[in-house]
Amino acid sequence: MKRISIIALLLVGLFTQNNAQTADEIINSYFETIGGKAKLEAVNGTKMKAKMNQGGMEIPIEVINFKDGRQMISFTLQGKTIKEEVFDGEVLWGTNFLTQKPEKSTEEETENFKKNIDFPDPFLNYKEKGYEVELIGKEEFETVECYKIKLTKNPIVIDGEEVKVFEYHFFDTESFVIMGSEAEITSGSMKGKISITKLSDYQEVEGIYFPFSITSGIKDLGEQTL
Repeated sequence: MKRISIIALLLVGLFTQNNAQTADEIINSYFETIGGKAKLEAVNGTKMKAKMNQGGMEIPIEVINFKDGRQMISFTLQGKTIKEEVFDGEVLWGTNFLTQKPEKSTEEETENFKKNIDFPDPFLNYKEKGYEVELIGKEEFETVECYKIKLTKNPIVIDGEEVKVFEYHFFDTESFVIMGSEAEITSGSMKGKISITKLSDYQEVEGIYFPFSITSGIKDLGEQTL
């Protein structure tokens, strides 16, 4: 009887192992759900328009991204258009809020940006970019059971020291769409805090499903929905 029990346990273990989802299987299912990897690879650029409510004031926002890494985030505040995180292919720019003029980011900030360009999706061809993925397990995110996958990106340099960069993404165990992500902030006044992004209301645009509701902020400190 003891031998039969051991064999039974081994068979159960093999069955569970063979039917367990791997990180790559989950990612591939995610791509299939939102339209297919081939369609994502064919995207050359995207434009997103949204509105953010800040203290009762509605602020229009526009985000433009291109396959080669060029991007721009602009928003209109009190009649003035402010551009942030503008990458022209060589240099990362922002706006000086005192002078209202374009201002170059530091060389370190520009190089860090170039190391982790994620258009149109951080998981698309992640191996070619030098990224790694790891399935952590299952965890609830916004009351939904999800697969939690750790995405380790290319290390960046902050104040001359190399810093590891990683994010946790939460994939719905039923639909496989990404429900959101969390990442540790590596610099600035919020260093060490956890940034959180929540995604919902996926809608189809030219054969690809994108989240039409994006909530972001600092965990336990406040969030903003676009």
